[in-house]
Amino acid sequence: MKRPALRRRLPEGVLRPSDLQPAEAPPNMRVGLRVLAREDRQEFLALARKSHRLHRPWTYPPERTDQFDELYRRSRREDFLCLVSCRLDTGAIAGVFTISQIVRGAFQSAYLGYYAHEAHSGQGLMREAIEQVLDHAFGALGLHRIEANIQPGNAPSIALARGAGFRLEGFSPRYLLIGGQWRDHERYAITADEWAAMRASEAA
Repeated sequence: MKRPALRRRLPEGVLRPSDLQPAEAPPNMRVGLRVLAREDRQEFLALARKSHRLHRPWTYPPERTDQFDELYRRSRREDFLCLVSCRLDTGAIAGVFTISQIVRGAFQSAYLGYYAHEAHSGQGLMREAIEQVLDHAFGALGLHRIEANIQPGNAPSIALARGAGFRLEGFSPRYLLIGGQWRDHERYAITADEWAAMRASEAA
């Protein structure tokens, strides 16, 4: 059976998600978003190395130059985007968001991953950032559905997803190989219309 051609919904002339910079942060926000840059390497790696206590065993961000370079290369593909959330007062990187496995055509869906850096955690900055990420994903990127897979014991990440309107869809045993072990995950998801309804409710 021949698969239908996948159609992009990006603006004409835009070939990669990384070609679209997110909008400026709304008023009263402490962080804004931008696309990962090659020049972020040193700061990115230093923050990742200092955040083991926060990240383990949930995630293993790049800590070596070659790992960062691979992430940067992936961030320039048509099916992947890496965004960094930066403090507006200092410009420091506070968190990282990846939108991966972007599928177009009838699906218009992707997976969301994220992690904060320990120096900037526990301050509500990721909540501010994820709202902007979803605005960008459902707006400029034209996606219909975003899925986040989270380990059941990762309470902060679950709280962040739920707070942003994600709903639990199911449980996947031994779903992802992380830190050398196959780990169980819960599947959370949100659609563009659910996000729009939530935004409208907040504005009412």
